[in-house]
Amino acid sequence: MALIVQKYGGTSVGSAERIKTVAQRVADTHEAGNDVVVVVSAMGQGTDDLIALASDVTPNPYPREMDMLLTAGERISMALCAMAIHDQGVPAMSLTGSQAGILTTSVHGSAEIMDIRAHRVREGLDDGKVVIVAGFQGVDPVAKEITTLGRGGSDATAVALAAALGADVCEIFTDVDGVFTADPRMVDDARKLDEVSYEEMLELAGAGAGVLMARSVEFGRRYKIPIHVRSSFHDGEGTWVKEETMEEAIIRGVAHDSSEAKVTVHGVPDKPGVAADIFEPLAEAGVNVDMIVQNVSIAGVTDISFTVPKASIDRARQIAERLASEIGAVGVDIDTNIAKVSLVGAGMKSELGIASQMFRVLSDRQINIEMISTSPIRISCVVRGTDVEAAVRSLHDGFQPPSSPEEE
Repeated sequence: MALIVQKYGGTSVGSAERIKTVAQRVADTHEAGNDVVVVVSAMGQGTDDLIALASDVTPNPYPREMDMLLTAGERISMALCAMAIHDQGVPAMSLTGSQAGILTTSVHGSAEIMDIRAHRVREGLDDGKVVIVAGFQGVDPVAKEITTLGRGGSDATAVALAAALGADVCEIFTDVDGVFTADPRMVDDARKLDEVSYEEMLELAGAGAGVLMARSVEFGRRYKIPIHVRSSFHDGEGTWVKEETMEEAIIRGVAHDSSEAKVTVHGVPDKPGVAADIFEPLAEAGVNVDMIVQNVSIAGVTDISFTVPKASIDRARQIAERLASEIGAVGVDIDTNIAKVSLVGAGMKSELGIASQMFRVLSDRQINIEMISTSPIRISCVVRGTDVEAAVRSLHDGFQPPSSPEEE
């Protein structure tokens, strides 16, 4: 008997009929002799609808009340799924994140999971029930406040629960067949990957691949939980995210991210401590800074550019403008027409010339590179937002990530 955690995204539970389909899949898994824990997202675009409703009520919704509002979407899904599973003749119980013992930090809207005390989940499993847990949410154990985990938080809920329960696998059911070599909506010949390492998946997720939340992959890597990303619309194999793969591909995939903006602080005095003066307040305000570039100092001053999520741009602008005044910088520019394209592959560690080849491919398409960052298995370039599709297609064509064995 295996313990399986299954997560179903918003599309998978987007209607009564789809919830019934999920219930049948869950019942089949349970009747095959497995213990099953199910994590659900809000139905369809339920979270977006609630956000829109809040904005109709007020332009500045209070973060605590936003979390109270947004967690309602998953509560609806979990209760309906439990009802549908009962109708399949399988006992089931639903739990909110707090009832499931998901303890988080106190930051409303982007809390992080600190611990899971899954006593009630284990009790349900011991009673022979399928346990359905609301994703995306938890509770701050100090203030006793309901919190949410940010976009994709149901993925983190599922893998963290799998780790806490010692599950054999965490299955992430979604509306795509798995992880692809590029976004198949943008690249017609993008191919599904049979497997990808935790390390590669972390880089792909951080570079914009929206299939998995990066924090969920980190949970999988830390606790060695195999993650199977697969379609909820058929029974075919998806993509396995695991510690080791059969081969270390030079390029596993091409990712892109159009959700960031670039902030440039001009005329920054080039002296020790100035970078800390800029980035410490951004961190304290919860602004996630990604790429950072500092230009060569000329006449004792320099420019510092960095990227932040567009959702945080107003906070970043206010902080940057205040700091520019305090440190004697010239001014601040905001550029929202950018995108990041990235190559990811474990084989980069031992392969020479990947960066130069990437730059040449982009140059041949007359695509200008504005910022560059690297890791041992990733190269990322910031380009104009209007160039992102051409950049992704040309890089995918230029590097041709490997086919799966069954395609060869």
